[in-house]
Amino acid sequence: MNFTTKIPIQKSNLPIDYASKIVLLGSCFAENMGEKFEYFKFQTAINPFGIIFNLVSLCRIIERSVQKNYFTENDIFFHNELWHCFDVHSELSNSDKDAFLESLNDLINSTNKQLNDSTHIIITLGTSWVYRNIETNEIVANCHKVPQKQFTKELLSIETIVQSLESILFHVSILNPNCNFIFTVSPVRHIKDGFVENTLSKAHLIAGIHNLKLETRNLQYFPAYEIMMDELRDYRFYTEDMLHPNQTAIDYIWIKFFENYISESEFGLMNQICEIQRALKHRPFNPNTANHQNFLASIDTKILKIQEKLPTIQF
Repeated sequence: MNFTTKIPIQKSNLPIDYASKIVLLGSCFAENMGEKFEYFKFQTAINPFGIIFNLVSLCRIIERSVQKNYFTENDIFFHNELWHCFDVHSELSNSDKDAFLESLNDLINSTNKQLNDSTHIIITLGTSWVYRNIETNEIVANCHKVPQKQFTKELLSIETIVQSLESILFHVSILNPNCNFIFTVSPVRHIKDGFVENTLSKAHLIAGIHNLKLETRNLQYFPAYEIMMDELRDYRFYTEDMLHPNQTAIDYIWIKFFENYISESEFGLMNQICEIQRALKHRPFNPNTANHQNFLASIDTKILKIQEKLPTIQF
């Protein structure tokens, strides 16, 4: 593949290594990046409360986790035979009220610990468009298929985005003042909002991040959105919906990330883990043969050698 445009990326002065503890939060592209980290067996936590597209909701759940502000019955509601919470993704919804509250509050505890222990937090912003619950006047993370007439739609201002980002930095610093932040904007286009509206949305997010004066605060910006728009500006890099980056694009953006944000000293180990992962996916025609058993034994030996050095790595 030939690329005529190259987005300049500043190398991290605090690179990620296998001792790092990484928390990825935000839109669905955070999940794509998180899968890459998991594949290479880094210590990773990905969106404990599910995908959260808008920054205000992400800020609220981080504040709640830092302060251990536990959920109560007032924070949940019953709809379509399930209990939901407007602050979290619908994948967490539950038919059992008590079990739902317990699981949400367990996540508060685990997220508090993850934020406390993290060396790097990667936040991927999805959209500036948000839905506000008319009854509570609160911006929601997920509408849970509640009738649209119960919400108003609005665009977050750059000022509100900056305030939310500053609030996240402030609250995390209470637990973990030495944590490193990497911000990025999702390359997924939210065309349901409209073409012009999507561009405006992304512009607000990018402007908000850069208003933080990254270079003076040891914060970093990874240009995932810009790479997709300018280096991969062809529909062959999209899935069938023409909105989401396909696997080729995700792999390309990941390469750009690890070349600049992961310590070069870890590249050898990453290659070893990649070889093991490919070997584990191998499906033999005759699994009971001596050759295949020797093949499995060799994989086990490679895994044990890695685990002797890094017990945190599990296959």
